Amino acid sequence: SQAVEAGDFIYVSGQLGLNPADGSLAPDVVEQARQSLKNIGEILKASGCDYSNVVKTSVFITDLSAFAAVNEVYATFFSKPYPARSCVEVSKLPKGGLVEIECIAKK
Repeated sequence: SQAVEAGDFIYVSGQLGLNPADGSLAPDVVEQARQSLKNIGEILKASGCDYSNVVKTSVFITDLSAFAAVNEVYATFFSKPYPARSCVEVSKLPKGGLVEIECIAKK
């Protein structure tokens, strides 16, 4: 599932930086983060929400040294008060992804 609603909460599955039209992976970590967050936005929209409803995100990244670049992209999608966030470096992600983002939103 892309997302599951439970009461007032929407749990959005981890999103890679995949283009939904053709399944291609964005070329670098910055563009993958941007596409991942765009994908999240579309999923939220389908549930009647937007980025302002997000209360928690989890970011999985294969190289923590890219965190600052990902954070710059992240900041363009969210505004204060920012959602709570965890960021974890992982050894691999599906399809060779460099970053994956999941979130929880509250209606």
